[in-house]
Amino acid sequence: MPEMQSFVYPKCRLMAGLGNQALLDMLLARFNAQAVDDVRLSETSGWSSKLTTLAAETSVAGKGTYRGREKRTLTFAPSKKPGWWIRRTDIPEQLDTAVDIANLWESAGRLVLRSGSPHNYLRMVEHIIALKAGLGLDNVVLKTNSGDPPLFDDSSLPMVEAVQKAGIVETDADATYVTVKEPIAFCRPQGKKCDNGDFLLFIPDDGSRRLRLDVAINWNTVIGNQRIVFDVTPDTFKYGSYARTNATRQQFRYVKLFGWTRADWRHLGYDMNNILIHGDRWYGTPRFELKPEEEGKPSKFLEPVWHRATLDLLAALALTGSDRFVGTVVSYRAGHTQDCDAVRALYRNDLLVRA
Repeated sequence: MPEMQSFVYPKCRLMAGLGNQALLDMLLARFNAQAVDDVRLSETSGWSSKLTTLAAETSVAGKGTYRGREKRTLTFAPSKKPGWWIRRTDIPEQLDTAVDIANLWESAGRLVLRSGSPHNYLRMVEHIIALKAGLGLDNVVLKTNSGDPPLFDDSSLPMVEAVQKAGIVETDADATYVTVKEPIAFCRPQGKKCDNGDFLLFIPDDGSRRLRLDVAINWNTVIGNQRIVFDVTPDTFKYGSYARTNATRQQFRYVKLFGWTRADWRHLGYDMNNILIHGDRWYGTPRFELKPEEEGKPSKFLEPVWHRATLDLLAALALTGSDRFVGTVVSYRAGHTQDCDAVRALYRNDLLVRA
């Protein structure tokens, strides 16, 4: 178990209309009181200073997230165009969809990117586009013949390994970076009494052009409180990409019984191997074991917080077009919608600057 450290952040300006200062101060106190379970820091980002693309095409295949029985294939291809682009090969009359906050269609429970025709979309895209921010992979065409992406028992790790095997190569152009102009806070109340909530803090880059994440979650299940702090590098991203999405036992049963009746619950590809089920105990085998310092105490499994950080939060930070987001982002109990609303607000309020 690594030696634990304390992390202090500057006071952030709370965006108007998003919570209130008293609530944010209360949540910050809870956050600061939460122990850090894992720390992985680096002196460098491990990213190239040049824009990068792939040396060759590479494909991965698995059962569909929504259909389950049908096999789905994703192909990662080199690109000369800056940024990531989604190409639906089954509707060739449609233009490629840029991986950009402007093309975000839905963020409740999962991210859906769409442009042009209502059929020109890709669901559950977060576990794919997180590779853009995590690996420093800038220019890619993502080819698919369906809006239903594949699922893997090892989460996003098969995609990371496929991309790394194909090779990430430099282009002649310099990479471009964005960060926030000043420390900014987004806060959202929860509960009837508004005595709980979540927040995101965005802190400017310190000149190192690195991305640091401090992510804490809190569940009233066996997951409990979990918090990790790490610098985003290809190594830390690959480590976290093995973490599966999670669902409560009740949610899992609902999907299996009634998922076919509602598009937003139609995760028919879910099973006990490709997602982590939790309740008052674990259902299946959790990953990322943290052994206790005191003998006789149960182990802690950090799979949920690693998934939240590397495959959910990083996906939202990948929605910056062809730019790499750098700086520090602190997340307490936030989720997809909060992440994406915050990124959208940074653009809408002209709060981003070149780093």
